Amino acid sequence: MATAEILNIPGPIVAAPPESCMIATIDLWKTYDMGSEQQVHALRGVNLQIRRNEYVAIMGPSGSGKSTLMNLIGCLDSPSSGKYWLAGRLVSELDDDELAYIRNKEIGFVFQTFNLLPRATALHNVELPLIYNGTPSEDRIEKAKKALERVDLMDRMNHKPNELSGGQRQRVAIARALVNSPSIVLADEPTGNLDSKTGDEIMLLFQNLHAQGNTIILVTHEHDIAQNAHRIIFIRDGEIASDEAVVKNRAPQV
Repeated sequence: MATAEILNIPGPIVAAPPESCMIATIDLWKTYDMGSEQQVHALRGVNLQIRRNEYVAIMGPSGSGKSTLMNLIGCLDSPSSGKYWLAGRLVSELDDDELAYIRNKEIGFVFQTFNLLPRATALHNVELPLIYNGTPSEDRIEKAKKALERVDLMDRMNHKPNELSGGQRQRVAIARALVNSPSIVLADEPTGNLDSKTGDEIMLLFQNLHAQGNTIILVTHEHDIAQNAHRIIFIRDGEIASDEAVVKNRAPQV
């Protein structure tokens, strides 16, 4: 079984992050106002760097702040304070319309519940992000087919979700995440609705995507799933409790 060694957590960044950073945060806070002068600090000053082509898992118990961190990384929400760079751009200061553009261009989302249109074919489901950004029909069909080919699902492109297995539906969702050639693939509990064998197949697919150059960020509560990543960040009480490199088992030397 894989073991882990402690990584030095990078200190706060004082200027724009280096080009090798896909994601960088400085003193990132997210505070929710619950009324009656009561506030909940979901994130408490998170300093984080994720390099290009890293494969990172984010873990933490319920209420730890990992979902909040995922929402901020995915530009689904804005921090209360602090700075966040994505692919060299300071996105923590963008408005909602600019965040929507960044989401569509830079981030491919994979969710536990697949989020596929039930009456649309696999091909049309994969096309959706390209429809939203105005890609011409001929181009988006070609790109959607290439994305389905990457997940080995070309032979099912004209099937609707109810004609596909759970694993095939998740592959469609992954193809949809890849169709815009995003900077990062952000996967939230991607095996949560799958049996263990199908889950293993999906994790192998993520390994292959990482080997092809994709930056993968995996949010999970399952330790065995997190061990597929090369680095595990553990969140507790809104702070980074640990940041560890996963050491893969090596074949014994003869």
